[in-house]
Amino acid sequence: MPLDDILMDCEEQMEKALTHLNHELRGVRTGRASPALVENLQVDYYGTPTSLKSIAIIQVPEATQLMIKPFNPADLKAIEKAISDSKLNLPTSSDGRGIRLNLPPMSGDRRQQLVASTKPMGETAKIAIRGARRDANKLVDSEEKGKVMTEDDAKDAKEQVQELTKTYEGKVDEAIESKRKEILDV
Repeated sequence: MPLDDILMDCEEQMEKALTHLNHELRGVRTGRASPALVENLQVDYYGTPTSLKSIAIIQVPEATQLMIKPFNPADLKAIEKAISDSKLNLPTSSDGRGIRLNLPPMSGDRRQQLVASTKPMGETAKIAIRGARRDANKLVDSEEKGKVMTEDDAKDAKEQVQELTKTYEGKVDEAIESKRKEILDV
């Protein structure tokens, strides 16, 4: 496998880890209402777990409020149950056509808990990035053993993979720091 392909594959895996982290961070509450808080809640939709965003419209009428309007009003009870079963602990009110979620102001302790909850997400992303580095280095080693790549080329390839790793670990740190500021500065 050519070096360019190894590096491209490695970078693709690292990018997936970063994308997954950003997706997870969107679901962390910051004090402002965001559809990302509830859009992936699983609702029991006729016996099939279905994400909330596929059966309802999620709107933000105010900075601290979410409005959920199901496409089919008969699904309102299932949506209410999914919200109450979730770990969001948000007060809800229903008017028969939709559900309002009011986000209460967060205490300083709760903000610190949320900041602390983002750190394991960042570590998981870094583990995935390091796994991509390990896989790329294994490919480089096998190419070197197969005499496709010289020892010097293999060394250069491993250095390039390490640079990619540092770059993506830096991006993970930036994403976590950005979310930390967003949580604390609201």
